[in-house]
Amino acid sequence: MVIIAVGVASWTYWQATQEQQQLQNDLTARTKLLARAVREAVEVNVANNFIATVDRSVKRLAERERVGGIVVFDSHAAVIAVSDPKHSTTELAALVGRALDIDQEQSRTFSVEGRDFYALALPLHDEQRVSGAVAILQQADYIKQEPWNIWRENFLRLFLKVLASVLALLLFIRWFLYRPISRLTTQLKSARLESGDAAPLRLPRIPFFRPLIREIMHIRSHLADARGRAEIEARLRMEKIDSPWTGDRLSEMAKEVLKDRMLVVVSNREPYIHTKSGGQLQYYFPASGMATAIEPLMRSCGGLWVAHGSGDADRQTVDAKDHVAVPPDDPRYTLRRIWLNPQDEQGYYFGFSNEGVWPLCHNAHVRPIFRKEDWEAYQRVNQQFANAVLQEIKDVQHPLIFVQDYLLALVPRMIKKQRRDAVVALFWHIPWPNSEAFSICPYRSEILDGMLGADLLGFHTQLHCNNFIDTVGRTMEALIDWEQFEVQRSHHTTMVKSFPISIAFPNGDANMIADPTTPRSSTDVREAFDIHTPHIVLGVDRIDYIKGLVEKLRAIELFFEKYPAYKEQVTFVQIAPSSREKIESYRQLDEQITSEVERINAQLRSARWKPIVFLKHRHTHEQLNQLYKAADVCLITSLHDGMNLVAKEYVAAHDDERGVLVVSQFAGVSRELKEAMVVNPYDVEQVADVIKWSLECPKAEEMRRMKKMREVLKQHNVYQWAAEILRTMVGLG
Repeated sequence: MVIIAVGVASWTYWQATQEQQQLQNDLTARTKLLARAVREAVEVNVANNFIATVDRSVKRLAERERVGGIVVFDSHAAVIAVSDPKHSTTELAALVGRALDIDQEQSRTFSVEGRDFYALALPLHDEQRVSGAVAILQQADYIKQEPWNIWRENFLRLFLKVLASVLALLLFIRWFLYRPISRLTTQLKSARLESGDAAPLRLPRIPFFRPLIREIMHIRSHLADARGRAEIEARLRMEKIDSPWTGDRLSEMAKEVLKDRMLVVVSNREPYIHTKSGGQLQYYFPASGMATAIEPLMRSCGGLWVAHGSGDADRQTVDAKDHVAVPPDDPRYTLRRIWLNPQDEQGYYFGFSNEGVWPLCHNAHVRPIFRKEDWEAYQRVNQQFANAVLQEIKDVQHPLIFVQDYLLALVPRMIKKQRRDAVVALFWHIPWPNSEAFSICPYRSEILDGMLGADLLGFHTQLHCNNFIDTVGRTMEALIDWEQFEVQRSHHTTMVKSFPISIAFPNGDANMIADPTTPRSSTDVREAFDIHTPHIVLGVDRIDYIKGLVEKLRAIELFFEKYPAYKEQVTFVQIAPSSREKIESYRQLDEQITSEVERINAQLRSARWKPIVFLKHRHTHEQLNQLYKAADVCLITSLHDGMNLVAKEYVAAHDDERGVLVVSQFAGVSRELKEAMVVNPYDVEQVADVIKWSLECPKAEEMRRMKKMREVLKQHNVYQWAAEILRTMVGLG
C-alpha cells in the first residue's frame, strides 16, 4: 500500500507540474496576443496625445476581451488611461519603467488586493522613439490553484480505490477464506471429538484449498482408522470373527499368523510411480489389476515390495538402498526398486513376456512370438529380481516371498536354490492354457521348472489349476497327486490351488474416503463427460486384443441398428487407455479401435448426440467409481481373461443395488458372479440383445441380481483372498 501511495504521489507531482507549466504558457501566449492588439489600437493616439480617445479604447477593449486590466503609460511611465484605477500599482509602474528603459516587453506575476495577476508591459513607438507603454493584467489565481485540485482529485481516487479494495478483500476473506477454513476446522474438530463418522464430509470445492483438503481427509481418515483398529483389535481378542474381511481384520490376522516373519512381494509393476510434471515430483497408482489386488495386502501387513522402477522420477525418490516408503502420503510398507536397461526391458517385458507368454496363455487368436534373444533377456531380468530379493532377506530367517505373475516365472526356483528356508509362492494372474497350447513354447520345460520352485502356485480358477498340472504331467517327469493337487519334483513339493482374486470391497472401512474434487453425482458425471442421454452403458478396458473391444464396438453398432428407438437415449462410454505401445500389434489395434469409434459415431450421431464417448486417458480409481455409479450397464466382453476386476469394481460401486453387469463367458469373473448376464463376446447379436434386456430389466430383478453379487464380493474380497494365501504359505513352512 505504501508503494502504491508513493507511486501515486510521484505521478501526481509530475502531472501537477506539467499542468501548471501548460497553464502558464497558455496565459503568456494569450496575454501577448491581447497586448499586441491593444498596442495597434492605441499606439497612434498616444503618439498624438489623444488621451480621451486612448481612454475610450482601453475601456472598450477591457470590456470586450474580459481582461483583468489594461493600463496605458506615456514615455515617462505616467498613467494616461486605465480600465480600472486599482490596477495602477507601484509594481506595475516599476515593470513598465523597465520596459521603457530597455525598449523590450517585460512580464511578471504579482498580487493586487490579495489576488494574483500576470502583467505584461509592451513599449509603444512613434516612428523611431518610445512614446509610451501598454500593460495587460490577467488573473493568475487559477494557475496556483489547479495543481492543488489535481492533488486532491488523485488522492480522493486513491482513497476510494483503497477503500473498495479493502472492502473487496474483506468480502473475499469472509466468503472464500474464513468460511471454508471455518468449515475445515469444524470437520477436524468433529473428527477429533469422534463425531466425524456420523457427519457428512462437506468440504469447500475451491482449487486453492485442494492440498489442504487432501491433508485434512488423510488426518480424518487416520483418526477414524485408528479408532476402528482399536475397536477391531479388542473385538478380535474377545470373540470369534464371522464378519466380512476388512483391512483391519487382515492386519490383525497377519500379526497373529506372521508374527515376526518378513513378507516380501515381488512383481514387475510397481504400486506407485513417480514422475516429473512442470518441474515438480508427482506420483500415481498404475492401472493394473495385480497392483490393485496386492496393494491392500501390503497396506495391512507391511513388509517389502520389490518391483521395477519405471517412472522418470523414480530414482530421485529412493535412498541409497533404492528404498522408498509408500504410500507417499501414508507410509505403510517399503518399496525396493530395481532398474532395467532398455535392451533387457525390451526383450524381457515387451518381447518374451508380452509377445510370447501373454498370447500363449490367452485364447485370443494372436500368434505368440518367441525369440532366443528375448528368452535370454527374460532369464537375466528374472535373475536380477531374484538377486534383489536375496539381498533383502540375507539376514532374515524364514521369510515369506510372494511372487507375481508370468513375467517372473523363473524367480521361485532361483530364490529356492539359495534359500531353502524361505516359503515362496507364485500367483499366476492370467489364464493357464491347456497342455497342447502350452507345448507351443520352446522354453516350456524351463518355465515349468522355475514355477515348480515355488512351494505354492496360485491360479484364479480350478480349471487353470487342472490345465497346469496336466501340462506338467505331459511335459516333464514329476509325481502328481491329483487328490491333494500337489506336484513333487527333485525332492520338492509344490501345492497348486485356486485363489479367485478380488477387490477391496468397502465393508464400512473407515479409510475409504472419496476425493471431494471428483464429480459426486450422476448429474455431475454427465456434465463432466458431456452426456445428454438418460442411460449410460460403460466399458472399462485397456487397449488389448484379449479385451474384445472391436467385437464390443460392433455389438454396440448392431444394438442401435436393431433397436433405433434407443438412439439419443443411450450413450456408450468406453474408457480405453493405451498399453504396450512399443508392440506393433498393440499400436495397430489402437488405430483400428479409434477408427471404428470414429466410423460408428459419424454414421449414427445426430446434432445433440453421439453414440460412443471414447476416452483414452487414464482415470483415477475415484473417477472410475463415479462412472460405475452413473452407469446403468457395465459391459465386459473379454475374449479371454483370468478374472477381470473391473466387473467386481462395478458391483462394489453400486451400493444402491441398481445396475446390470454383462460379462464374457471367457472371463474368470463369470464363474464367481453368477447373477451377471453372461455372453459370448464373439456373438455380437447376442451381446446387442442382452444390452437391450439390461436396459429394460425390471427394477426388482435388477436389484435381486445386484444384491446377490454384492454379497459374494462382501464375503470374498481381496482381504479374504490375501488371508487365505497367507495362511496357506505359513502352513507350508
